[in-house]
Amino acid sequence: MREDDLATRVVDHYAATNDDPEINVEEPYDAEGRRGVVDVYVRRRTPERVDHVIELKSDAAVRAATGANEILRQYRRMERYFHADERHAIRPKLGRTQPGARYLLCFAPTPTCVYHVATHRSLYGSVDTAARVDDVPAVRTVGFLTGLDGSPADLGVVSVNGDAPFGSEAFLRAVPDGSRLAESIRRVDDDVIDPAVDG
Repeated sequence: MREDDLATRVVDHYAATNDDPEINVEEPYDAEGRRGVVDVYVRRRTPERVDHVIELKSDAAVRAATGANEILRQYRRMERYFHADERHAIRPKLGRTQPGARYLLCFAPTPTCVYHVATHRSLYGSVDTAARVDDVPAVRTVGFLTGLDGSPADLGVVSVNGDAPFGSEAFLRAVPDGSRLAESIRRVDDDVIDPAVDG
């Protein structure tokens, strides 16, 4: 899948599941002389403002990268500078109990991306889920998109940096049966998915 296809599905998901979200594709940021572009930026009101800042990685992006470190550097740069740009700044709010920002790094559910994440599972799994934007709580999620073939409302993410590391029983249980991700996992060698398996 191309990143444009992934972005379309993400945009359709937020439009279908939220009342009047602000959605921008290829959203630029510029803070402290650091410029960049995020694939999808969604501002929701639930009723408090919650920003979803999303980087998408397709096969082409994974192949073009020098490795997982490069992808994570881009993700960290986005996290560090996106909300530092005054146009995107989030202010603390008394009584806020939920995160004000969610930073997502979402891989396509393809064999290429599964192999890439599997072989770099320790790096992607080391991304702490808890974050902050100044004094506003935030959440980091690294994972695979699922539900790409169903209703836009069915789009989801199976995380690899939370309580269910890539390849664990909990991770595999979270993968929807019959999904593209399940099929891609089946197509990658067992000893890559579970290094403990003798080849």
